[in-house]
Amino acid sequence: MTTVEPTAGVVADLVRGTLAAHKSLFLATAGSDGPWVGGVYFAETGEFTLNLVLEDRGRTLAAVRENPVVSVVVSTGSPMQPFLQAQALAEVVPPEDDERVRALLVEKVPEAAPFLSAPVTAVRLTVRTWRATDIPNGWLPGRELPGPRHP
Repeated sequence: MTTVEPTAGVVADLVRGTLAAHKSLFLATAGSDGPWVGGVYFAETGEFTLNLVLEDRGRTLAAVRENPVVSVVVSTGSPMQPFLQAQALAEVVPPEDDERVRALLVEKVPEAAPFLSAPVTAVRLTVRTWRATDIPNGWLPGRELPGPRHP
């Protein structure tokens, strides 16, 4: 059996399609309280920028403030469906961008609206490189899609 290596365009299409098909992701952080993983709603602006909100008093935001390097998994939870993994840089958005992040989130995930009335902080993730895995199509190991700053 011959395997054809996917082009960068095919990998980018899988990344875009997977992001569009999911409303939430798993966000892994590491702060002074140790590693932590939580699920969050997100809205993407392009393949390499993810927008979300985190609880003001939560362990995840505290860890992001201590160590902005995070990891994400976008997946149904089944390894037999395409999934994405990445390392990203998290930043609390400046006040002038807060409403935009919230609007993007509610546009993609209307059911997230109640969370926005709670004490939450808008955060933006900049993905360095995506690893897209699609086992049924032979992408094991996954294929990488470097971000604009990582050729």
